[in-house]
Amino acid sequence: MATTTSVTTTYSGEHTGKWIQAALLSGVTLQNNLIEILPNVKYKAVVSNLVSASGLAAASCDYTPTGTVTLTERILTPVELQVNKTLCKSDFTDTWQAAEMGFSAHDVLPKSFADFLMAHQVSQVGADIESEIWNGSSLFDGFMTQLTVDADLPAAQEVAGTTLTATNIVTEMGKVLDAVPSRLYGKEDLFIYVSQNAYRLYTRALGGFGASGLGANGFEGRGTNQVLGDLFFDGVKLVVANGLTANQMLAAQKTNLYFGTGLLSDQNEVKMLDMADLDGSKNVRLVMRMTAGVQYGNVTDIVTYGITNAAN
Repeated sequence: MATTTSVTTTYSGEHTGKWIQAALLSGVTLQNNLIEILPNVKYKAVVSNLVSASGLAAASCDYTPTGTVTLTERILTPVELQVNKTLCKSDFTDTWQAAEMGFSAHDVLPKSFADFLMAHQVSQVGADIESEIWNGSSLFDGFMTQLTVDADLPAAQEVAGTTLTATNIVTEMGKVLDAVPSRLYGKEDLFIYVSQNAYRLYTRALGGFGASGLGANGFEGRGTNQVLGDLFFDGVKLVVANGLTANQMLAAQKTNLYFGTGLLSDQNEVKMLDMADLDGSKNVRLVMRMTAGVQYGNVTDIVTYGITNAAN
């Protein structure tokens, strides 16, 4: 059965050749390399973690082993994913794109629509993967999903969330940073990953709407004319992770968060198969296949905000 295709159209004059689509969530996490990407993972990848006490001791004439070295590992197992859609070319014969289909009874899918559909599908998959990376679903467990059941996450690093506002955002971000272990503060790749609403509210607070002594005109007297460039909080860079739901934040090193896949290019490749020569139908099939999964390394180097860990 063909994928349901709803065609709502009118025709008056020449078609502009332009297609528009509903705005989609941007897959910024992978696009901007906000986490470590492990390509060429066919089945599983081992994320190794080393914890070592320095072993510093007073000198002596003897060789005396001191300190400890603990090796642990976590397994990243990408899951197989697919997109399958079937379009019937007959759905387009009465639209303003009909001329592109040719005059033969053996129709072809309008090229302008085919090109648009493939680009749209890639964008849609990117948006879905973005959400999966952070909160997951039935496809695979995202970072926040895994952290809610990890008993090794220190309780002091699980910050209870609340509904964020422009007046409390500075205080709540402060709670996240205060929970970051001192050994991590100052690391170049330490980020506070924030949801879209947290980033917007922090920007609004900088505009003078917070209760943090910014004054009525806000940071540098700009008011609401804050520039949405790189923002920092107490020296730590803030990055927007679109896949985080409202009122969620996570502090971690980029090098402690991993995305695994077979070929990253698979997520940008769409195949369209005209079935006319295969089964005589007027169907066109759209196919995507890829693998994806996430894993973190050392959970004791992560701070969460806005989730409940049922394991501790």
